[in-house]
Amino acid sequence: MRAARARGALPSVTLLVLLAAGCGIRGTDVVEAGEPALVEVVPAGQLGAVLYFVSSSSASRLMPVVRYADSSGGSSGSGTGSGSPSLAAARALDLLFDGPTGAESEAGLRSELPGEHVKTVVELSAEGVQVTLNTRVTGLSASARQQLLCTAAQARTADRGEPVTVTGTDGVIGPARCGI
Repeated sequence: MRAARARGALPSVTLLVLLAAGCGIRGTDVVEAGEPALVEVVPAGQLGAVLYFVSSSSASRLMPVVRYADSSGGSSGSGTGSGSPSLAAARALDLLFDGPTGAESEAGLRSELPGEHVKTVVELSAEGVQVTLNTRVTGLSASARQQLLCTAAQARTADRGEPVTVTGTDGVIGPARCGI
């Protein structure tokens, strides 16, 4: 009878020993496990554009920024989200070329696009988004290209799945898709 009780108590003792041994586990540093989650931000009653800037924490990581129509203060007279989808996409690209705001820069965001004012023309068709710029595009960095592609595609569809073709004064990029 005692042997049966001893065998029955053995799993409980083993579990207790294992639990006690776990208390000596040392902490580790944070382990990077991939990109942060992206969420759609849709505040009620406000029109905005989603722009993509480069995070200073990583040379190739793009971060979305929502710019609202009432606080944009950008270079073009067309309202963000107003009028046709082509105008809304062109306005988003105008804001992108204006670069990050002071607060966005302080948060570690930057742009790899040229700093001068660039005229943008956007056409939406069944083949995707066609962007025409009055600047050179073929020498842009991979991050700058993704800034353009993702912002233009986001202006068309929330999932950024549209193919985008960018035509500049020196050639064509695409059709290509947003890589994030």
